[in-house]
Amino acid sequence: MKCIVGLGNPGKPYEKTRHNVGFRVIDGLLQKHGVKPSNKFKSEIAQIKINGTNVLCVKPLTFMNLSGEAIRLVMDFYKLVPEDFLIIYDDLDLPVGKLRLREKGSAGGHNGMKSTIQHLGTQQFPRLRIGIDKSPIIPTVDYVLGKFTKEEEERLESVIKRSVQCAEDFTSIRFVDLMTKYNTIE
Repeated sequence: MKCIVGLGNPGKPYEKTRHNVGFRVIDGLLQKHGVKPSNKFKSEIAQIKINGTNVLCVKPLTFMNLSGEAIRLVMDFYKLVPEDFLIIYDDLDLPVGKLRLREKGSAGGHNGMKSTIQHLGTQQFPRLRIGIDKSPIIPTVDYVLGKFTKEEEERLESVIKRSVQCAEDFTSIRFVDLMTKYNTIE
């Protein structure tokens, strides 16, 4: 079993914010597979089959800064290991639309990842970072909780589709090959 987790904040006010691109990828995955999630483990969660693999799609409802709590509940219940997860989240250090896969690493200042690392007890787990860029004038907290511009939103549609495909490929392609495939696409 694999687990694909999109990080974000629950609730209508946060729906289209930069911080919620992880949620949007999970929504895209569930929509593509025609599945509705249910609420369990402090998350919206659904199980689908991709490439013959059982996959949990998870959106933690604990708010970004406590994402690890929900992820840990899923991990313990399903007896998963950190390598079974693909954590999808926004990254200020990448331009809007750029994808970057990594097998391990620090939180890089991202509070959702700090919580995830803390609750998984390791930095060694696959992650997909989606670029949201940063603003030289808007404070970081306001920027990540702000909405994308119209031009960015238009670009985001293809980024979400590519991220959904990447998440599906995570179930059947060695991670090193997944990085080669998606880290080189612009």
